[in-house]
Amino acid sequence: MIQILFSDRIRQVAPDLQVIAISARCSNPATPDTLWDEITEECNRIASKYKIEEIKLRPGIAATRAAYKALGKEPNRYRPSSEAMCRRIVNGKGLYRMTALIDIINLVSIRSGYSIGGFDADRIVGDSLTLDAGNHDDVFCGIGRGPLNIEGLPVYRDEIGGIGTPTSDEERTKLTPDTTNLLMLINIYGKEAEIDATLDLTISLLEKYAALESVEAYLVNASDGQRSKLR
Repeated sequence: MIQILFSDRIRQVAPDLQVIAISARCSNPATPDTLWDEITEECNRIASKYKIEEIKLRPGIAATRAAYKALGKEPNRYRPSSEAMCRRIVNGKGLYRMTALIDIINLVSIRSGYSIGGFDADRIVGDSLTLDAGNHDDVFCGIGRGPLNIEGLPVYRDEIGGIGTPTSDEERTKLTPDTTNLLMLINIYGKEAEIDATLDLTISLLEKYAALESVEAYLVNASDGQRSKLR
């Protein structure tokens, strides 16, 4: 399991941050209809439950936005991915159908309110990731977005550079149909869905739709770096 570290800056602005780190051997096929049916059902639930102005008030989203503001980033311009997806749903635009791993992550994210990073662990350089604040000179190519200004965003970095923020992950470590080694980071800036329930949902979906072979899961606290085994 890759070690997750936190900078002093992140500890200052998000002392309550917890991260569920999941390492899994699995596959990433095309999204089957049964998974898409689960996503559609969740989208319908969100659309019926929330008005557009209420999405940013979900505890997980609100706390992520607060971290953005504390780091000097405007969350209405660079929305956390969980918020951006829920806004699309409530606006009637729906989600894009991708691959099984990406759509599993999206389903867990919209249900829990947590922004989630999904990475091909074989493309990560080094044995650890450090969550820090983005800098003005960081080069970051967001998936499907091109160059992204990550100054003031929380960003996970490996030995080469940034690979993921709550707004977007980076092209270099993105999930592809060839991915067999998944690292999934569920970022809990503020508690919404229960940790055990979120983990159980994630593993259940990986078992059903991504041919899960093995899995490890840890909960890491930003405040002290303490890591506790969940699975």
